[in-house]
Amino acid sequence: MIARVRAGEPEAYADLVRAHTGIALRAARALGAGADAEDVVQQAFFKAYCSLGRFRDGESFRPWLLSIVANETRNTVRAAGRRLTLAGREAAMAEAQPLIPESADPAVAAVAGERRLALLAALEQLSEEHRLVVTYRYLLEMDESETAQALGWPRGTVKSRLNRALRKLGRLLPEGGLREGREGGDEDG
Repeated sequence: MIARVRAGEPEAYADLVRAHTGIALRAARALGAGADAEDVVQQAFFKAYCSLGRFRDGESFRPWLLSIVANETRNTVRAAGRRLTLAGREAAMAEAQPLIPESADPAVAAVAGERRLALLAALEQLSEEHRLVVTYRYLLEMDESETAQALGWPRGTVKSRLNRALRKLGRLLPEGGLREGREGGDEDG
């Protein structure tokens, strides 16, 4: 599809935008863009289009785009001179999460909500690099290779920082909070 965009087919880029807007919005919200998420994503798509000449053939578009979204989010947050509060980030994440079906047990839904709040509070206490690697790997459901590409880090660095971040999260979360959310551990090792 990138070749079609480079060849000047406007519909090809529109297809790329349609295919990746959802994940780009989730990334911008999860990384702190809040109400500016749509503007961040629009700017990221514009920058991606202008930078397609630097996109390497054979690479995955999604991680490359999400690294641009992450940079735009950082720039937007810094330029505004503010950080989202925990409540604001929770609201942004709730927008990106599917609604709980009416048939769900209210007690289970309440516990899930409490766990999500505890996780977000713990994430806020991590360094930016640890928060980023956990967000990309688990909240945005990227595999290790995609996470490495999006962050511009070697795969070994992703593994080691993710390991340290998860250990820190484990200490910050209430008893069993991380274990219950990640049964069976990480399939990538």
